[in-house]
Amino acid sequence: MPSASSGSAREGAAGALMPNGDPVLAARFAVPRVPKTFIERPRLAERLSRSLAGPGRLVLVNGPAGAGKTLLVADLATAPDLPGPVVWLTVESADNAPGNFWAYVLEALRHHRVALPDAIGVPACPDEVDDSLLSRLAAYLNSRTEPVILVLDELERASAPEVAEGLQFVLHHAGAGLRLILVSRNEPLLPLHRYRAAGEMTDVRGAHLAFRPDEAAELARRHGMSLSDEAARSLTERTGGWAAGLRLCVLAAQQADDPERFLKDFETGQSTVADFLLAEVLQTQSDACQDLLLRTSICERTNPGLANALTGRDDAALVLAELERMNAFVEPIGHSWYRLHPLFAEILRAHLNTRHPGLEHELHGTAARWLSDAGLLTEALPHAADASDWMFAADRLVDDLAIGQIFAGLDADRLGELFTRMPPDTPGLAADLVRAACALARSDIDRGLADLGRAEENLPPIEAQGASAAHLSCALLRVLVGWLLGSPDMTETAARRAAELDTPGVLSKRLAAHPEMRALRLAAQGSAQLWAGRFGAARAELTAAVEATDGPSTVLPQHESLERLALINFLEGWPGRAEALARRAITDAERAGMPPSARTSLGELVLAAVETERDDLATARARLHRATLPPACTRDPIIASWLVVVHSRLLLAGGSPAKALRVLDDMQEVPSTEIPSPWVDAQVALSMAAAHTALGCPQAADEALDGWSGTGPECVIALARARMAASDGKAACSLLGTLRSSEGQGPAVIVRILLVRAEAACMLGHEATAHRLVTRALAAARPERLVRPFLEAGPWLRGLLDRPSVLGQAHDWLPAGLVAEPRAVHTNGDAFVPMTDPLSDREHEVLVLLAQMMSTEEIAVELFLSVNTVKTHLRNIYRKLAVTRRREAVRRARELHML
Repeated sequence: MPSASSGSAREGAAGALMPNGDPVLAARFAVPRVPKTFIERPRLAERLSRSLAGPGRLVLVNGPAGAGKTLLVADLATAPDLPGPVVWLTVESADNAPGNFWAYVLEALRHHRVALPDAIGVPACPDEVDDSLLSRLAAYLNSRTEPVILVLDELERASAPEVAEGLQFVLHHAGAGLRLILVSRNEPLLPLHRYRAAGEMTDVRGAHLAFRPDEAAELARRHGMSLSDEAARSLTERTGGWAAGLRLCVLAAQQADDPERFLKDFETGQSTVADFLLAEVLQTQSDACQDLLLRTSICERTNPGLANALTGRDDAALVLAELERMNAFVEPIGHSWYRLHPLFAEILRAHLNTRHPGLEHELHGTAARWLSDAGLLTEALPHAADASDWMFAADRLVDDLAIGQIFAGLDADRLGELFTRMPPDTPGLAADLVRAACALARSDIDRGLADLGRAEENLPPIEAQGASAAHLSCALLRVLVGWLLGSPDMTETAARRAAELDTPGVLSKRLAAHPEMRALRLAAQGSAQLWAGRFGAARAELTAAVEATDGPSTVLPQHESLERLALINFLEGWPGRAEALARRAITDAERAGMPPSARTSLGELVLAAVETERDDLATARARLHRATLPPACTRDPIIASWLVVVHSRLLLAGGSPAKALRVLDDMQEVPSTEIPSPWVDAQVALSMAAAHTALGCPQAADEALDGWSGTGPECVIALARARMAASDGKAACSLLGTLRSSEGQGPAVIVRILLVRAEAACMLGHEATAHRLVTRALAAARPERLVRPFLEAGPWLRGLLDRPSVLGQAHDWLPAGLVAEPRAVHTNGDAFVPMTDPLSDREHEVLVLLAQMMSTEEIAVELFLSVNTVKTHLRNIYRKLAVTRRREAVRRARELHML
């Protein structure tokens, strides 16, 4: 480390006197010893090193007591590559006298072998210093070729404005000859904003000094203790990464039989950590500040208004700002709100109960009312619970129209858990409503209905003051009960009542603040309609729920509504649309921070069904595994039923029809509802029929589908296949004659209709018709990559595709077992070349019309194409068939059985 020489530096320091005649205490110049357990943290060391190597002249290491400020800088002082000598001075309270302060600075420089000119002089008296002396010192420093690194440790002890003014003068005029490192619990009275704006200052604050979990684990290892990753993370969170707290906790844990358990459960109020914080932080404050810290420790956060209410004073804003400036473990978090260090808050609460027994209960009640009046209900309710004021908590929840947050929003689990502590004998209408909501949220319908019925009996007239919120809350709960019972009529009746109350009026402002009320109602209505098989009405309600006001409280109903819309699209034969909606439901929930435990599994189940249709069985199985029902969804009949259906379909696709039948028997365990769901029963019947058909039992398949012929095309298709499996082609054709095209039918339905008709045509010997129908099915299936319908079709389709044709050649997405080898085209004599470039679907359509002797213009009209487009298709056909004329193209196509 570079240094300056001075022949009498040490002698001068040893024999020097202060301006008041006291001897100089040379121990204040010693760089503190860094213990072996010190953790070198490269991220901090690099930050300090860069500041000294760059143009910056000022470093402020600023943090609370025990944050590791001094040891961090002491470790830096021993680095070998510093730009100049390190001069250390530990500041004391006597240094508030400017003469004393500058006398010690000068002696520190001499002690560390900085050769000061005698002309600089020394202060003549303790209370003041000549400006000329500071000018001579600054001029000397500015003349140096290498800077002096002056460290002023514990600078908070010298808070006199005159000391700060002198420091600013010397720092400003010393230029590159001085690098100043200030170590302090608070910010000094220097114009720091100027240095920050000029890029000449580096801050190392409490947030930088806080230990990270990996650093805390290393600290424990240095003390001979091994911590798991979870234990290190938990300890770091509890201590806020506070260095002294971590070390004291580790030292105490060394004496315990189970160190990790001790670190998790130790009582902060009776620990060395508490002793340290009470002595170093709390007891250094005035009585008024101590009282404010103790009383506000019951809150997760506080602001001046809340602090004034808790302390009965009116100057909390000034006190909080001063505590923050002094780094008294009070942290600003924005908008005049402050937060106590978590470990400090724990200790303060324990100390509060010791110093003022019974006061905490009263303070929680005060905080609950203040926060509620301030519109911060979710923060007020825990305080009301801690004050055992359950009637107040329930009244405020209902009156604020926040009862929907027990079901929706990111605080739903926390609110539900909070109100489980409410005594069952808590009286009042609001308490009954809250109990009913909590029961319904955990799917306890019987308990929820009993509490809701009692609440409805005690409802005041709607005209009574404040009654509207209770009436609307009752209506919403009745909507949810109707949905859970599978009763569309009950749901619709209650929904109409809720909609009547959800109109502009006395509740408008509260409804605007709680959009989850409307979103929950719409989602429940849509779910009830979906259960009843009224897909059009369900889509309208669910879409309205998705489009409701965005916000944390509407995340759950929007998530559920998107998943149900995905299911509707899948059931209507639109797997691509279903996939997009299901993925959006999952992505939106993740983006909103919705925990996996709060989400429903319907989205994963729909995606598993889509992957099964595409014959990606491995992905489908993985999604089914992830779709295990969360506890909150066990009463959801849609999810529980669809899980059984998807599981059975996946087993069927994997070649296990017997297992699929056993899974379908589990439908008895699905929660019972007031009315059965027609589409659920139909899906179960379809899966049972498919399983029996795969087992070679067409009669059992026919029985499974008995009575379902009029419920939709899928059931008609299944019945027709069962008839064909029993070699009753006439009956199959009769059933297929009842099938009608529908505007809402998706490609998955259309493909199955075309394939079953093609199968019937094959059975009747109409191969050309079957060929045409399969061609259309392939064209409809290709955009959605629908493989499963072709695999389920049976051996007749494989036989058709294996013949010389181009049915499968343009569909490389089909499994290899279904796609025929590339066709061969002869060019002259008996020579054949492979047809490696198959015709597209559109080119095949043009070829078919070409064989009917249509002109180019007629083909264009028939296919709604331009003449030029048809000409382009013709050129491609000629090239692929290796011909030059129409007649040759038709002849070659017939030879290849393409026509």
